[in-house]
Amino acid sequence: MSLSLYLLLSNRKIGEDAALHELSIAQNLIEVATTAAASAHAIRVSAVVLKLGALSGVAKDALLFGYDIASAGTLLEGSRLEIEEVPATVFCTQCQAERILDDIQDFRCPVCGTPTSQIVRGREIELVSLTVED
Repeated sequence: MSLSLYLLLSNRKIGEDAALHELSIAQNLIEVATTAAASAHAIRVSAVVLKLGALSGVAKDALLFGYDIASAGTLLEGSRLEIEEVPATVFCTQCQAERILDDIQDFRCPVCGTPTSQIVRGREIELVSLTVED
């Protein structure tokens, strides 16, 4: 464990557990991306594109911060994490259509008001692509 990561973990305050959640997700993302880059015989990764759903439970800013920490000393060090935000989309049985929620706390069709629990999109944490140098 690097000294800076140790200090981040040992000096955290109450309420910082959310940032640790994103750090562990960033570490997993780095592992997956490193494996993919190595199989492509890359010497460096300059960008990572990630789809992040509104219902994923991941805070974008905390993930970006965690990514910088987790990528240190890897093929991804200094790379950009580009996040494509995916809105929460549900299927409305009344309208028979997919609808983007106005508020992720209110699972009702924004057009007709019918309650729905049929989530179509918005839970993603998906590695889309890597830009590599070989």
